[in-house]
Amino acid sequence: QVQLVESGGGLVQAGDSLRLSCAASGRTFSSYAMGWFRQAPAKEREFVATITWSGGSTYYADFVKGRFTISRDIAKNTVYLQMNSLKPEDTAVYYCAAGQSMRIGVTRVDYWGQGTQVTVSS
Repeated sequence: QVQLVESGGGLVQAGDSLRLSCAASGRTFSSYAMGWFRQAPAKEREFVATITWSGGSTYYADFVKGRFTISRDIAKNTVYLQMNSLKPEDTAVYYCAAGQSMRIGVTRVDYWGQGTQVTVSS
């Protein structure tokens, strides 16, 4: 089993920055890639970014390239999502995820966090 606990969501204004954190635990969590998804009201959950624990390879959805950065701190077993230049359309519940090839979509996720709300006002 892998446990994922997110933190760092909140209410910000357009153009602001926010950093989400995801603390991972469990016997085998390092064997999974880590990632972030988001789900806006009345929309499907969508892939945002992913990173590997070992080499730190990253991949981003096109709509966040240049604005969001995913990173990991191996010593703290924590993955981060730095979000800059936030837009109202970034408003969603953001979920931490563990799985493989998660850029394909939700079917590749093995474990989910509980989610954290991000609201961007205009």
